[in-house]
Amino acid sequence: MAHDLLVPWLKAYPQAPDRDRGLYDLARIYFQLGDRLRAFYHLDELLDNFPASRLYYPALELQYDIADAYLQGYKESFLGMRIVPATDEAIEMLYRVQERSPGSPIAERALKRSADYYFNTSQFDMAGDAYEFFVRSYPRSSEVPQAKLRRAFASLAQFRSTNFDATPLIDARSQFKDIQSHYPELAAEANVSQWIDHIDADLARKAYVTGDFFKRTNKSGAAVYMYRYVRQTYPNSPEAKQAEQQLRSMPQWALVLPPPPSSNPESAAQPQPVTNGEPNGPMPGRPR
Repeated sequence: MAHDLLVPWLKAYPQAPDRDRGLYDLARIYFQLGDRLRAFYHLDELLDNFPASRLYYPALELQYDIADAYLQGYKESFLGMRIVPATDEAIEMLYRVQERSPGSPIAERALKRSADYYFNTSQFDMAGDAYEFFVRSYPRSSEVPQAKLRRAFASLAQFRSTNFDATPLIDARSQFKDIQSHYPELAAEANVSQWIDHIDADLARKAYVTGDFFKRTNKSGAAVYMYRYVRQTYPNSPEAKQAEQQLRSMPQWALVLPPPPSSNPESAAQPQPVTNGEPNGPMPGRPR
């Protein structure tokens, strides 16, 4: 068996000029036998000690294949049963592939694969960061449009409810608008305009809920500011009509305060009410 010949040879001749070939062949044997981790570490030795080898990039490709297999559900054996997942190890493997060949096509694939894994497993904060890094690192890649689209969806998925920070909504809206501007066909295919409408509805609701919070806590000036903001920024929303009704019940002194400046959803995620000396207090759902 080739394995029984290679292992003693590698031990007996550590300085052999064709040791890189022996390491590569042994790694492929372990790969075929299902011992992917051992295959990966033999490839690591090749990559560490033989950077000029013609097998350097084939070894990187095999390491990528090992990591990809783990992310697709391949499991290591324990007591003869394949029950041990290695997804964390796979992400580390992809990171090492990127480190060994920065800026190369295989490094690009490794970063994109990591981002896709985070996205597909609902780790949206990690996915958003990974896609952002991908877009910055490989601006000319053909994968950039899809990476930007997934980054926008990852931002949107991080919005929890109207009781929490609206920053993920604002980020998602800005990212979707960028896709509409630069990739109109992709935007149409992904129904980006509908997602922007959905975000605007959430932002209108968020702003209206904030106004209600100020009203309940007797900060009438801040409440009036927020109700006017809703009416001005989202005039066609149901919340605009509700805000109009609330304004009719507000005290006169609050109604003479300056209105919000002209704004749009991208530039006014958390408008700051201008009150007549009233303390604004913390925003609802935000930590002190």
